[in-house]
Amino acid sequence: MDSVLASQLVQKCTDKVAAKIQTAFSNFLYEYMVDGVVKYVKLSEHLTRLENNTLAISYSDLELHNQNLASAILEEYHRFYPYLCRALKSFAIHHHEEIPKSKEIYVGFKDLQNLQKIRELRNTKVGSLMSITGQVVRTHPVHPEIVSGTFICLDCQTEIKDVEQQFKYSLPAICRNPQCGNRRKFLLDPNKSKFVDFQKIRIQETQAELPRGSVPRTLDVVVRAECVEQAQAGDRCQFVGTLIVVPDVSKLAGPGGPKVQPSNESRKDKNIAEGIQGLKALGVRELSYRQAFLACHVANTNPSADTSGYDPNESFSEAVKNRVDDEKWEKVCSMSNDKNLYRNLCSSLFPTIHGNEEIKRGILLQLFGGVPKTTEEGTSLRGDLNVCIVGDPSTAKSQFLKKVEEFSPRAVYTSGKASSAAGLTAAVVRDEETNEFVIEAGALMLADNGICCIDEFDKMEIRDQVAIHEAMEQQTISIAKAGVKATLNARTSILAAANPIGGRYDRTKSLRKNIALSAPIMSRFDLFFVLVDECNEVVDYSIARRIVDLHTRLDHSIERHYSLDEVQRYIQLSRLMKPKISPEAEDCMVSEYRRMRERDSCGIARSSWRITVRQLESLIRLSEALARLYCKDEVQPKHVKEAARLLDKSVIRVEMPDVNLLEEEENHEIEMMEEAARNQQQQEEQQQESEDMIPPTPSQDPPTQESAATIGGHASQKISYDEYTKITRLIVMYLRRKEEEIEMQQLGEDGMETDDTGIRRSELVGWYLEEIENDIEDTEELMAKKVSIENVIKRLVQKDRVLLELQTEDGSGSSSSNDPYIVAHPDYVIMD
Repeated sequence: MDSVLASQLVQKCTDKVAAKIQTAFSNFLYEYMVDGVVKYVKLSEHLTRLENNTLAISYSDLELHNQNLASAILEEYHRFYPYLCRALKSFAIHHHEEIPKSKEIYVGFKDLQNLQKIRELRNTKVGSLMSITGQVVRTHPVHPEIVSGTFICLDCQTEIKDVEQQFKYSLPAICRNPQCGNRRKFLLDPNKSKFVDFQKIRIQETQAELPRGSVPRTLDVVVRAECVEQAQAGDRCQFVGTLIVVPDVSKLAGPGGPKVQPSNESRKDKNIAEGIQGLKALGVRELSYRQAFLACHVANTNPSADTSGYDPNESFSEAVKNRVDDEKWEKVCSMSNDKNLYRNLCSSLFPTIHGNEEIKRGILLQLFGGVPKTTEEGTSLRGDLNVCIVGDPSTAKSQFLKKVEEFSPRAVYTSGKASSAAGLTAAVVRDEETNEFVIEAGALMLADNGICCIDEFDKMEIRDQVAIHEAMEQQTISIAKAGVKATLNARTSILAAANPIGGRYDRTKSLRKNIALSAPIMSRFDLFFVLVDECNEVVDYSIARRIVDLHTRLDHSIERHYSLDEVQRYIQLSRLMKPKISPEAEDCMVSEYRRMRERDSCGIARSSWRITVRQLESLIRLSEALARLYCKDEVQPKHVKEAARLLDKSVIRVEMPDVNLLEEEENHEIEMMEEAARNQQQQEEQQQESEDMIPPTPSQDPPTQESAATIGGHASQKISYDEYTKITRLIVMYLRRKEEEIEMQQLGEDGMETDDTGIRRSELVGWYLEEIENDIEDTEELMAKKVSIENVIKRLVQKDRVLLELQTEDGSGSSSSNDPYIVAHPDYVIMD
């Protein structure tokens, strides 16, 4: 008892150095002035509100005012932190009397240049002020944390106040009543204790800081007060604070390690096996510690281009001026007035990739994105664009994805073969300390308000592809597992790259038969680009020249009109815009959609599974992205036409196979020969039943399929789809021009009708041969072209229904079936 009384009479020692630091920091708050005004008086006004309790102090201001004070805080921040909070509290109460004295006020520091890597954190830096950067991979719910507890002794009912808690629940060492020696029986009084908001965040090294061959390291960050809920999964943040050491509670949970089973060979071995366990066999646990980071300030290093705080009624110029300085505003204005902005932005983003201009434009519009909308019923309409690149090997597909992943603020790169459904969407895992189930973000959640680049998309498992159906259209992820039911946001654009089946794109097959993707997945992509590695002397020389220049003159071969920072700033500011669709643009969208549907149904580019209502929404999103690109408040018809042209180029250009002009004749002849072979075989079987078996003569051999294809005096004749489309366009334009001339000539000057009624087939063939006579060298080529154009006209009449035959009777009453009149179908739309 005497020792207890002696311990109660010992006075608490005071930290004289910390008291001097408190005085010096208080002088800094009172004396630091900007433009003749004390800077932190106005900044501390927000502490008058009940929910605010943290003031961020600029460390650069502290260095300018008192270098010694700044160095002392940098070296022993954790030691002086309570004294800094007391100085700030007295300063705030002195200037704002409405702040209650019982309110806890905390200090935060920003603009700190002492940046450390997660991999370089060592125990020698515990307690010093530093800043770290990383990507947030998991956030825990906000919990109340006790910082100062008030306890009641259950033996003598003495109240023990201000028991400091250090990252774990700590009871008083002994009752403060000299006549009571209680060391165990205490009850917490929550009404008189002090609590603060507490959240644990797990961050991971970014790819730029990761050494070769190393696994990314993680670190738990503890944030309190106003810093909670400022970092979300997927954000790349900078945390300012100090490295601390906390008890590893996860090692204490659960039973000890498994016991070693002794062998039955001898008693000596058994004793040795039992002795290895030591105190663990008795249930004794060793208390271990681990590193954590206590942050006082959180800043997003790559803020996503969201529209929070932007008034739609506010003009774009006013919104941008409020966010950037004058120099950056002038640069944005000069870029928006650039006549070649579309092309210059593409060349600035992808300076090392030669050609593929349409793909560059599609990815650029994906970075700008459309305008997300919400209907009156609460249905969300996505504004993000999804792009898929399909092509042969060595066509720079992965290069596009890597460039976007490096440039975009919130971009995640992953491979389809190495990704699972949980890795792409979200996973439910058990927390090590609390044993509660928490949600760990996947690639789509980490790329929220950004772009998710998925390489080798065709090599994903079917069950993994199904998991992203909801994320691609509804932009949400629904989870119902392990007692956790939640709907998470995945407002991301998907840029996918896929290889064709067999490694090479087969032009004789449609796009759907070339890639191993289901129809629902394909319909969710706004743009499909097909890259075919074709042999072309001019293109091959340009690509080879470009690659050699890139390897030999790396610095001089790259030409950028704008720097990456300027392009990134322009995209982020232009995404603040919400362009409206003008009435003229609405009519243009309707007409373009009708034209695409009519073209699908006309028989030439039959891919009606591709042109659906989702493509109409894609047209709207592309038009809005083009309006954002030019910083326009309204979508104009020229934006719609460019979007429609991009949609046409994305699929139809490469999707159609070569056209076989004699396909129907070959099929008919093959059927006839097969039927003849079957009849001949039946006759032989009947003959063998009545007579002895007679060996067949050579004339009785059934015709083969190869001979069937050549019977009739012709062989298989094919032309490319582009040439077939060109001939069709020329014929239709000529026929319609002649029809207009005939209509004008039907009533002559004297009011009498003329006998000219149309263009006959022979006249149409003769006109086409006259048009291409400069390209014909000899008679054989002339006859081949004549047969080709006759077969083209026959296919356009019989199969594609682009042309119509008109049967008439001449004066003798005979029909003109051998040389009928040819007219163009009135509903056919000429493709661009």
